[in-house]
Amino acid sequence: MRKLLILVVCSSLALTSCVSKKKYAELEAKQKNTQDLLNTATVKLNSCLTDKAAADARVASLEERLAELRKTNQDLIQSSKDLTILTQQGATNLEKSLESLKEKDLKISRLQDALNKKDSVTLALVTSLKREVGLNDPDIEINVEKGVVYISLSDKVLFKSGSYNVTSRAKDILGKVATVINSKPDFEAMVEGHTDNVPYKSGVLLDNWDLSVKRSTSIIRELQALGVNPAQLIAAGRADYVPLVSNDTAENRSINRRTRILVLPKIDQFYAMIEQELETLSNEGGN
Repeated sequence: MRKLLILVVCSSLALTSCVSKKKYAELEAKQKNTQDLLNTATVKLNSCLTDKAAADARVASLEERLAELRKTNQDLIQSSKDLTILTQQGATNLEKSLESLKEKDLKISRLQDALNKKDSVTLALVTSLKREVGLNDPDIEINVEKGVVYISLSDKVLFKSGSYNVTSRAKDILGKVATVINSKPDFEAMVEGHTDNVPYKSGVLLDNWDLSVKRSTSIIRELQALGVNPAQLIAAGRADYVPLVSNDTAENRSINRRTRILVLPKIDQFYAMIEQELETLSNEGGN
């Protein structure tokens, strides 16, 4: 009986041992399969995580780009508004500039008209002088210099050497000059005396300054005696400081000894003429 029990126990143990190995093998196979699945899932998870990180980075980049585009769009909208304002301001400023240029052009035109009137009067004065004096004498010159009409007379025509007494020939010429000056009451006549550089030390006169001015006043007195309004006359002496040529020869010194009679519009009247033109322009602009 005891032997039988031992046999049964041994058989049971052997049978039990045989079943456990099989299960173990199955379990081991399952474990391996599960491990393989786990490993595959882990690889896929890691790949997904990598892809997700890349996708997140791309999303962040796209969101940043989108924000930049939105800001750029806002800036463009604002720039467009600013440009519209600037364009409007520019158009306004351009219009004002054009108006200003038109006004300046009109002022220039007005001033040019005034100058043209002066030039016309100057030309008429030269013509009148040449007709009245009508000279082909080389010692007498009628010309325009810087808009001023002048008659240049050699001292041979007007005075004797070293003298300031007017000659009879000069009185005849000055009579014709007086006729022209009297016809232009709105003009002034400046008598300008010039000498050579030879020192003058004769009589009561001190020097060439005295002589040049004394000759000028002698001409002025003669013109006044011929009926010229003294308020139109101006005496001036230049001594030997404005020579036409070098004083190195007797002939050249003779050229430098001269008297010029400048016939010119009164400066205040000329400016008044310009102011009148500008006032007319201003009134027209106001209307």
